[in-house]
Amino acid sequence: MGLRLALLGAPRLEVDGAALRVDTRKAVALLAYLAYRGGRHGRDELAALLWPDGDDAHARAALRRTLSALNQALGGTARVAADRIGLELVAPGMDLDVDRFRRLVVACDAHGHEPERACGACAEPLAEAVALHRGNFLAGFALRDAPEFEDWQFAEAEALRREHAAALQRLVVGLAVQGRWQPAIANAERWLALDPLHEPAHRQLMRLYAWSDQRGAAIRQYRACVRVLDEELGVPPLEETTDVYQEVTEGRVGPPPTAPAGTAKTGGAAPPVVVEDPGVQTARIPLVGRDAQWAALLEAWAGVERHGKGRLIGLTGEAGVGKTRLADDLAAHVRMAHGEVLVCPSYEGERLAYGPLADGLRAALARPDGTDWVRDLEPHWLAEVARLLPELAPLVPDGPIVPPPDGPGAQGRLLEGLRRAVLAAASGERPGVLLLDDLHWADDATLDAVGYLVRRLDRSPLLVLAAWRGEDLPRGHHLRRVVAEGQRARTATTLTLDRLDRAATAELVRTVSPVHTAATEELYQRTEGLPLLLVHYLAALGGAEAAEGTLLAEGTSPAEGRLPALPSGARELFQARLEGVSAAAWQLLTTAAVIGRSFDADIVREASGRSDDEAIAAIDELVRLGLIHEVAGAATSYDFSHEQMRLLVDEQAGLARRRLLHRRVAQALIRQARGHAIPAQPASIGHHLQLAGRDAEAAEWFERAGAQAAALYANREAVDHYQTALALGHPEPVRLEIALGDLHTLLGEYGSALAAYETAAAHCGPDELATVEHKLGRLHHRRGDWEAAEAHLEAALAALPAASPPDDALAGATRARLLADRSLTAHRRGRTDQAGELAAQALDLAEAAGDPAALAQCHNLVGMLATSVGDHERARRHLERSLVIAETLADPAARVAALNNLALAHQAAGRVDEALELTTAALDLCTAQGDRHRQAALHNNLADLLRAAGRLDEAMIHLKQAVAIFTEVGEPDRLQPAIWQLVEW
Repeated sequence: MGLRLALLGAPRLEVDGAALRVDTRKAVALLAYLAYRGGRHGRDELAALLWPDGDDAHARAALRRTLSALNQALGGTARVAADRIGLELVAPGMDLDVDRFRRLVVACDAHGHEPERACGACAEPLAEAVALHRGNFLAGFALRDAPEFEDWQFAEAEALRREHAAALQRLVVGLAVQGRWQPAIANAERWLALDPLHEPAHRQLMRLYAWSDQRGAAIRQYRACVRVLDEELGVPPLEETTDVYQEVTEGRVGPPPTAPAGTAKTGGAAPPVVVEDPGVQTARIPLVGRDAQWAALLEAWAGVERHGKGRLIGLTGEAGVGKTRLADDLAAHVRMAHGEVLVCPSYEGERLAYGPLADGLRAALARPDGTDWVRDLEPHWLAEVARLLPELAPLVPDGPIVPPPDGPGAQGRLLEGLRRAVLAAASGERPGVLLLDDLHWADDATLDAVGYLVRRLDRSPLLVLAAWRGEDLPRGHHLRRVVAEGQRARTATTLTLDRLDRAATAELVRTVSPVHTAATEELYQRTEGLPLLLVHYLAALGGAEAAEGTLLAEGTSPAEGRLPALPSGARELFQARLEGVSAAAWQLLTTAAVIGRSFDADIVREASGRSDDEAIAAIDELVRLGLIHEVAGAATSYDFSHEQMRLLVDEQAGLARRRLLHRRVAQALIRQARGHAIPAQPASIGHHLQLAGRDAEAAEWFERAGAQAAALYANREAVDHYQTALALGHPEPVRLEIALGDLHTLLGEYGSALAAYETAAAHCGPDELATVEHKLGRLHHRRGDWEAAEAHLEAALAALPAASPPDDALAGATRARLLADRSLTAHRRGRTDQAGELAAQALDLAEAAGDPAALAQCHNLVGMLATSVGDHERARRHLERSLVIAETLADPAARVAALNNLALAHQAAGRVDEALELTTAALDLCTAQGDRHRQAALHNNLADLLRAAGRLDEAMIHLKQAVAIFTEVGEPDRLQPAIWQLVEW
């Protein structure tokens, strides 16, 4: 009977019908490994795999003892042949359930249909195959002291689980072809049990119930799908799933699958998976069906050259429709015409503040003439850009004094510096192009910079070409607002790419592969005109011709030749392209996959553990295979041919190995960051440490990322980073909650700000309580809850030390600012006398303390109160003093307040022109800071001033902007009239 091994489920080992008895788990692991892997394995390899903690001598001795015990247990029916170098399992007639499973599945591929399909004849072998799956590979078996063995076991279990799911999917179709509904439903439920979130299985079950006249069960299946997706992921079903539900409820579900030609009974093919271009070599693929869009792009570029004014051209359309291809063709055309192209792609899941623009400028810096455009920048603008690109710091002359990054107008200077750097990097003999690919994935800070540039295209000889997926932009998305602004200013145009029609498909087939013109209609039906899938199919045809010499059956004409099978989705194509990768290149590719973006050759080499020569050879191999490509203009930077390829490689790496590689990547990035006061990629470092399981270290880096984003006024990104740091258990949660409260306040998210401050108040010590209570008082003031504001401000005063030394300037300044805020609250409540008394006390304390921030606030408050009672001269005197002091502070809010209130004082005195100038300056500064509530108030104030000046059209523009922002501020579903009444502060 021989050796029989069942590894699918809890391991069962038999010799001649009797259970194999060995005295150690290591013997079971050794036998399973040798049987499953097959072939010969080195002693050192096996010793390190099973006894990693021992030294070489002890590990080899343990292997010898285990080998002896295992051969004794096998009793001569099978044996592990060994010599001084290696081991090999010799077991004639061995029955291994994994091998039987795979043979049964492969046998179905000989039934005359495509491998991913199933026919009626497939049902029996596939049913036998899936019955072998009693559970996961080596279920319940573990070697806690051998992590590499567990890593191997986990990877193989995942691969076999996917093979099991694929076999179940095909079996369900085979049974449906035969009309055997109940067995089909039972196996579809087994398929779904492997992953309850897998919507294709839910859809197939719904169809099976409908085909078997169980409409109620089909509806219940849809509701079960809705429930599990909501509970586990918080998302609704995909549109395809909802469509099947509608078909069920309306009684119009399509017919069951039938047998395709060439088989007795077979199921229908799965629809193709829509993905972006995974790197198919398209040099010989012509651009068809895009004449109108191509002409529009050429005309736009020529118009920039004629008029010296820039334009934004947006390319939109679904994934795989050819946006990137069209953009790349224009980039090549511009380069051929001696124009420069700055390529700034965005990446899914990566939200580094200004990351795409920084990457594009780095690529431009790496060009042979890369430093030429840098010399065109004035020193102070170069210094601003160096904040994002530390490598530019050595090129900044010693002369300019650079204001601090958190000083007044800092973001405005940074955005202007970025604009000038982009124009300089894209300048050449002809107008340049800024290519922004996948802009729907860009972070808000990048979109702010793009919006800033677009608003100034009338003085910038630059074509901005942006590609994004319209379906990935929800209503209100930042990118929609940027494009709308450009369209209103008539500097932006959007071109939508649709799928190819039959004529364009026929042209592409006729040009690329004329021998297959007879199959044009089938190609069109299979691809539905989606360029990506069509290109994949044509590439597959070319590969088949190269391998077989011909695609035609002997004695047939081209029109009669059967088309080769093309996998139903890009996943199979990607996997096929990975098969020829060497071990060294695969190790490098796996390391690059966990980085998750364009990767630096030095980082990936260091993290992979390969030598310089090995890494260079592996990179050359991967480039030759088309799996990765060099990033244009960057000498050591590479990118995957497609994000889906990267995800597939990452998925196959195994959890334990991914965690190890994430740790190595983080360490490499940390070493690279040494010497910089602010590391360039703190969020990336935190991300990799988090995925490596180093939560405490990751939390520290995410906090740094939050501080860096906040300094650049990328408030939304800062919130995300701080929240991640908290979720990972940062040791100073109170400080982070206060920072989050400040950021939510700027963003106008008062409910979230209140929750953050209250959390900080609940956990802070006595020394921090006054600060938190003060911030809560200010927040309630913004919300118009005067009683709550007063209560928290009083609590803040009570939390201050009861007695402070007379010379304690800090305590005096803190008390002055609290009294000033109480005065402002009294003013908003109409208590004029109380407001005046508190303001006078606050100013006295501020002057005694000599604190600039307190003085600026108190002079601002006194001036504002003077305006309210018509004392214009006194108001002007105090407000001008407040503005002078505020301009010396790092806090832009103080300057905004002084500018606004001084403008209101001029307006009250009838000096409208002066008021307009001051309010405009306040609005620019407030917009840069990102204070949404006060930004809306300033738009409103500016609308009033413009209306008073007779400029009604401009007034209406600002009024609409004020209303739009006011509706976003505060808390949803809550009446908040006080928020709309903000005028002064």
